[in-house]
Amino acid sequence: MATAKNKRKTNTEDYLRMYRQMVRIRSFEDNANQLYLSAKMPGLTHMYSGEEAVAVGICEALTDDDKITSTHRGHGHCVAKGAEFKQMFCELLGKAEGYCRGKGGSMHIADQSHGNLGANAIVGGSMGIATGAALSAKLQGRTDVTVCFFGDGATAQGLWYEVMNMAALWKLPVIYACENNGYSEYTKTDEIAAGSLTARAEAFGIEAFEVDGQDVLAVNELAQTLVARARKGEGPFFIELKTYRYHGHHVGDINRDYYRSKEEETIWKEQRDPIINFGAWLTREGIASEEELQELRDAVKADAEAAVSYALAADYPDISEVDMHVFAPNDAA
Repeated sequence: MATAKNKRKTNTEDYLRMYRQMVRIRSFEDNANQLYLSAKMPGLTHMYSGEEAVAVGICEALTDDDKITSTHRGHGHCVAKGAEFKQMFCELLGKAEGYCRGKGGSMHIADQSHGNLGANAIVGGSMGIATGAALSAKLQGRTDVTVCFFGDGATAQGLWYEVMNMAALWKLPVIYACENNGYSEYTKTDEIAAGSLTARAEAFGIEAFEVDGQDVLAVNELAQTLVARARKGEGPFFIELKTYRYHGHHVGDINRDYYRSKEEETIWKEQRDPIINFGAWLTREGIASEEELQELRDAVKADAEAAVSYALAADYPDISEVDMHVFAPNDAA
């Protein structure tokens, strides 16, 4: 198992974009949480707050031609891959202008214009989709890479082992990115996953890496290296990203004392927050002042609030669409 250590230097615009993307994810989640708590949003949603460096660090190494698959905790991946606030909030609220015309909701957002093949409410459900996308790229001679995001709990799914076996045999351009936030729903990862997750990938001959998922520069450094290698046919790869979710498993999971302590949450929020720590690094390096970062945060907050207002006033799909977009068109004679 390799460990990411070096942090690749990029230009000022790249650094500020990564910071802005993480702030955008946090702001989106704050507003989505309020929509649920105020009973304006149907169904459940799963907050990505705290894990922003994972999605941004990886997606900043990708192009629109590269693909990702996401999870039930997928808002962060969607935003990091280029999704816009208005269409995302419309989707959460079931409005016609949403990415899936309001029919996917929080756990099924897809944005193929930016290579996002979709979130998936089934734990581990996108593993086959991601591997299939990588196989398609190889068979068609394309250079795009697919990143499959999934949580530590999904490593208990048999599908993961099936697709890793195929990906290793066929040397597919796919990166399996395991977001290990320490909990599988309400149970500590250590209590549901025996042994080492990276060792499981290595058993298939897949190079496996472990990285601090709260350090956007470390994540991006590793992602850039592996994406470039995957384009040259050196894949697949596996990454275990150590991270933490600030909220409960879902928005209704408010009282978490029975499975994790307030002290633990406080330590991660105050000492390991990816946005706070990256912002402090930006100021130390003279890339941006705290005043400039505050202006950026204020602008993102205003954009998110405006998008919420827009989505609340947007139209629902017409009732005539109830059976549309369910199946692919049948063009057979």
